[in-house]
Amino acid sequence: MRLLSHLFALLALLVLAAQPLAAQSVLRDAETEAFLDEITAPLVEAAGLEPGNVEMVLINDPSLNAFVAGGQAIYLHSGLIDAADSANEVQGVIAHELGHITGGHINRIGEGYAKAGNISLLSMLAGIGAALAGSTDAAMGLMMAGQSAAISSVLSFTRTQEASADAAGAEYLSRAGISGRGSLSFFGKLLNMEMRRGFSQDEEAGFWRTHPLSGDRISTLRGTYEKDPAWNKPSDPALEARFQRVKAKLMGYVAKPEHTLRDYPESDTSTPALVARAYAYHKQAKMELALGTADMLIERAPADPYFLELKGQVLLESGRPDEALDYLRKATDLSRSEPLIASLFGHALIATEDETNYEEAERVLRASVGRDRYNPFAWYQLGVVYAARGDMPRARLASAEQQVMKREYALAMRSAQAAEAGLPVGSPDWLRAQDIGMQARALLEQQCEVSKDRSCRRRR
Repeated sequence: MRLLSHLFALLALLVLAAQPLAAQSVLRDAETEAFLDEITAPLVEAAGLEPGNVEMVLINDPSLNAFVAGGQAIYLHSGLIDAADSANEVQGVIAHELGHITGGHINRIGEGYAKAGNISLLSMLAGIGAALAGSTDAAMGLMMAGQSAAISSVLSFTRTQEASADAAGAEYLSRAGISGRGSLSFFGKLLNMEMRRGFSQDEEAGFWRTHPLSGDRISTLRGTYEKDPAWNKPSDPALEARFQRVKAKLMGYVAKPEHTLRDYPESDTSTPALVARAYAYHKQAKMELALGTADMLIERAPADPYFLELKGQVLLESGRPDEALDYLRKATDLSRSEPLIASLFGHALIATEDETNYEEAERVLRASVGRDRYNPFAWYQLGVVYAARGDMPRARLASAEQQVMKREYALAMRSAQAAEAGLPVGSPDWLRAQDIGMQARALLEQQCEVSKDRSCRRRR
């Protein structure tokens, strides 16, 4: 029974691992993304990767986790940011994930499963042979032993990869001149969490884990980190202050307002606390409190684009888009047209319902998607502008861009075909409509093949 429980546990693990990333919610925020890019940059360089080619993605998930899922993208759960006490801890996690990327671990996971499959198949053949020879007990024993060996092979493979990523992460921190104290501190959090949940740290428990025992990882890494010249190097105070702002903003955005106000009470007048409370008040529809708190932040830093963005967002979402324009225009200018801020500004221009603002909205939104094509909200707003101006082919093209990102492939294909029919032949937009149509068709066929859903083929 114990072996069967492990088999079912592994099966559940594999099923969860196969869940599409799109099933999880991606959080996008200009300030947070800029911060994550900044703390990642020296580690990317230390890992020998091209700057700007590693993408940081924040997932709205309260669990304490981070992972890579192919390509050069690192996914951080919001729960990890909430649990971290410093930017240095987050850098330790990022360094580890970079170790998975440089080690090609996602691409090589098939090797581990293939080896396990071979072991399982051989044990099954041996069991069948024993059964044919009349020894059913021996046959069952051979098959069960083979399944156990197969599971052990997969888990051993993943533990080896994790240990390799730990070592690579330590190397990248060292090359970047970043202390490993944060890495050890974060592993300590993992160890405490495991112990609170009753996870054993003994040798037998380690046999059934996908990761090495947290206590063993700490022991191994401590010896490496304490010898490193950067061990006693202090963290950058400005970077740590920005982390506290990002962490507070994230809590204000995703947590229940009462939880935010508990952790950041009115007696706390620090900048992170004001940021967190502004979002909490906004979620409670206490707009005057939210706007007053935003004003306090702007008074402290009048040229901070993120504080101006905050006030503009509160005004816009309170039904006062005309009042939001000056704040969002200034935030866009100060951030050098950061795409997410610019798309919010474009939305505000449209929300005024003043047709004289549509030309500026189109210009702002086109610049936004030109720098960040993967923003369905900006494409939707751009489609609204085109439709309002009577340019239906480009409105449909914008809809196709948005729909393919939302995995609405059948709709995207139809929108792209309609756009292509109305656009000048050979124009850049006409060519883009063709590209989206072909992309949507290929993805829809892939979706149909995976789901084995015959009806989805008829919907094309």
